[in-house]
Amino acid sequence: MRFLTDENIGPTVALWLREQGHDVFSIFESARGLTDEAVLTLAFSENRILITSDKDFGEKIFRERWPHRGVILLRLRDERAAVKMMVLQRLLSQYPHLMAEQFLVASETRVRFARS
Repeated sequence: MRFLTDENIGPTVALWLREQGHDVFSIFESARGLTDEAVLTLAFSENRILITSDKDFGEKIFRERWPHRGVILLRLRDERAAVKMMVLQRLLSQYPHLMAEQFLVASETRVRFARS
């Protein structure tokens, strides 16, 4: 799969996703400081699913109707990289066919798909 990891996801998660065989562009590694609009535009133009912890993307998608190729919003109590990887592993194993073109919210214990 093709992912774009937002700056708040960090380099460890991007590296782990690459090790799993995914194509990953990391904002933290390559484009720190991009606006949310630029992040969404980049993800859309490169056909990447955005992984973020920033709730502002919900507003961009649902209220402002920005196009996207899929968004995974991580709403975690524990923001350590190991927890992010655990949640993403669960998503990748249980919902790989449902990630594209979807807006999903994932916590340590729940996954919710929202129509955008």
